[in-house]
Amino acid sequence: MAAGIWGKKIGMTQVFTENKVIPVTAIDIANWVVTNVKTEARDGYNAVQVGRLRDRYIQKEFNTDWLKKTSEYFAFVKEIAVGDDVSSYVPGNAMDFKAFLSQGDNVDIVGRTKGHGFAGVVKRYGFTGGVASHGSDLGRKPGSSSSYRSQGRIIKGKKFPGHMGTINQMMRNLEVVTIDTDANIILVKGSVSGKAGSLLSIRKSRK
Repeated sequence: MAAGIWGKKIGMTQVFTENKVIPVTAIDIANWVVTNVKTEARDGYNAVQVGRLRDRYIQKEFNTDWLKKTSEYFAFVKEIAVGDDVSSYVPGNAMDFKAFLSQGDNVDIVGRTKGHGFAGVVKRYGFTGGVASHGSDLGRKPGSSSSYRSQGRIIKGKKFPGHMGTINQMMRNLEVVTIDTDANIILVKGSVSGKAGSLLSIRKSRK
């Protein structure tokens, strides 16, 4: 069995359950195709390679020649580790990701956070900045750089302005609220890292 699945973030919405509002993230798990199968005998490990069709090819009839030019016909190509048996995966077949999940399952989801460019310490780390009275001119500056600054050094890990975002972040133990089998969309309770349209890696929770 595959170790996880891949999906495309649609955005956030809300559903009503027992007169309660639950914020959920909608994830599209449709239009994935098996592009290659890795075997231990040939490649040294078992895995299945899957690709998500580009939007302009979704409505067209699939052609096996597309597997020869994956970068042209597929927006994403990813590998998923598989156990001992890979015989059920055939290149060119559609990948049914919804079969790996059930309503009520807890999942871990990895996404790439939104990029914020160069950010100061107030936005990047939540520093409060200086007071706005009594003549303070600290403003939004980071403050002291430690005693090593006189030696031309900075303590490793010191919080300073810099590039913010675009890092992989995992959200753990999110509940699968609903699985829409017709539209191949799953609704997961809570928020997930990444902007709309970004790629998400999903696996069943291990804790």
